[in-house]
Amino acid sequence: MTTLRFGIIGSGMIARVIAKAVQQAPSAQLVAVASRREESARVFAWEHDIPSVHADWQALVQADDIDVVYVATPTAGREEICLAVLDNDKHLISEKPFISADSARRIAARAQAKGLAFMDATHFTHHPRTAEVQSRQDKLVGKAQRVNTSFFFPFMDRSNIRFDPVKEPTGAIGDMAWYSMRAIVEYLRPSGEVLNVHAAVRRDPETGAFVGGSGLVVFASSQTSSFDFGYDAGVCQMDLDILGDSGLIQIDDYVLDWKDGFAFDNPKYMNRYTLRQGMASPDEFQHIDVATEQPQAVHLVEHFCTLVREPQGSARESAIRRAIDTQTLLDRYCQAVGLNVE
Repeated sequence: MTTLRFGIIGSGMIARVIAKAVQQAPSAQLVAVASRREESARVFAWEHDIPSVHADWQALVQADDIDVVYVATPTAGREEICLAVLDNDKHLISEKPFISADSARRIAARAQAKGLAFMDATHFTHHPRTAEVQSRQDKLVGKAQRVNTSFFFPFMDRSNIRFDPVKEPTGAIGDMAWYSMRAIVEYLRPSGEVLNVHAAVRRDPETGAFVGGSGLVVFASSQTSSFDFGYDAGVCQMDLDILGDSGLIQIDDYVLDWKDGFAFDNPKYMNRYTLRQGMASPDEFQHIDVATEQPQAVHLVEHFCTLVREPQGSARESAIRRAIDTQTLLDRYCQAVGLNVE
């Protein structure tokens, strides 16, 4: 089996995470990089032992020795690059969020028309624990009626691109609340349309960037999801609650697992989730371990390589649907706070 040759556009922190994951993935090979500044790309290439540096993204997408391109550029200009990747017959992994659900649909339509794989780069979707919980949650707690999430990361660095409303117009909404919306898609799996979205946000007084918020989404099926997110709580919190009619599943690291999510390195830690039912006290909670051999970012790369190699079946369509559904929910939240981006 030949490895797929990956190129990366972007040289920021998250691009470094995926570069490392590609190098760890048996099915992938990292061969090229481009960035807004060529010098940044050269430093990135030196750090990750990448053989080819392109002067700009246009040169990279036209290269003949690349099969897959991962795009990790600012949200505001990413659609143009994603479409160019596909127009040059490369498979595409795009960072999240998208500028809008319509943008995600345009990218997806181009990929489908060209017979190419397209997926967003949400890591936790690919964690083995996610698949296990999805397969067991109906049996353990019944059909999910509520999904509640809380995702905070202590990050108030105003020099970071997240605080630039021009390049990242949704700020922490797109960066952090994306995971709350994805939890709805992955675990709540609502059977009805959105009835109401209640939202409140916090802005940084110096930059005007969105730095946090809260929300409640109500579906016609009576299912609900509440969530809190932000950079401004001074703590890392990644809590997920899935409530059915016969119990509760809890995960306290649903975005970046404590074991080897890219912000952590605790190799002796066992990934797990917790089942609570009835009036169980803490010593009666069931802690269910899930063995993992690779970081979730490596699973992401490997799963994408499978999409490339196996165009038949429903997996490609599922990846597209989850990306669009997540962004659609995010758009509804943005609209609820008076933010319309396109």
